Amino acid sequence: MIPQATVSAGGLSVLDLLLGTGPVVQAVIWTLVAFSVGSWGIILYKLVQTSRARRESERFISIFWESRNLATIHNASVGLVHSPIAQVFRAGYQEVLQLTRAKRQAVGAESAFSTDFGGVENVMRAMKKQANIELTKLEYGVTFLATTGSTCPFVGLFGTVWGIMTAFLGLSAAHSSNIQAVAPGIAEALITTAIGLVAAIPAQVFYNYLTARVHVLATEIDNFTAEFLNIAERHFLS
Repeated sequence: MIPQATVSAGGLSVLDLLLGTGPVVQAVIWTLVAFSVGSWGIILYKLVQTSRARRESERFISIFWESRNLATIHNASVGLVHSPIAQVFRAGYQEVLQLTRAKRQAVGAESAFSTDFGGVENVMRAMKKQANIELTKLEYGVTFLATTGSTCPFVGLFGTVWGIMTAFLGLSAAHSSNIQAVAPGIAEALITTAIGLVAAIPAQVFYNYLTARVHVLATEIDNFTAEFLNIAERHFLS
């Protein structure tokens, strides 16, 4: 026999309590449900996105260190569209190509490739710009989880306060001091706090988790950028 876990002391199920709430509490409940559905959609999408970015970035790093030809690495990076590191490399590689062409055209003349290392700075700016674009993609939508985690408990609390206030006003109007008369109304009100916590807790947990994953990818991008700039300076822009 299935336990009737949803039955309250007064014989009312959770569904009965939800259907018996007033319009304000109903609005609070549906608002919390919308936040919860939206946050879970973002959670699932971001888990897939960051996992794919991590997996393809690891593959690209392996290709980068195994190959000594930048053109070959560039061709391999074309298929790794979800790797932020691969996209940062492509931006740096394109800038190196432009600078080396300009350097060949300016052979024998003073140019931007003097002791100020303007060429390296150009590559660094191009890679930094692409890194910002890639990190923005990874971070997009994650702040909604933070908003859900910090806001939903208070929205639920508002519904609870409103429901309890309505219940006591009804008790006063009925000229009764029996706790059984107000118990269903209080139970209805407390449901909004429970729903608020159900929406907020997963959102906050996954916000912290996804933020940490994005931070790891950002660190790997910075490390790769530094390595690539060293290689470009030694072999192409010196």
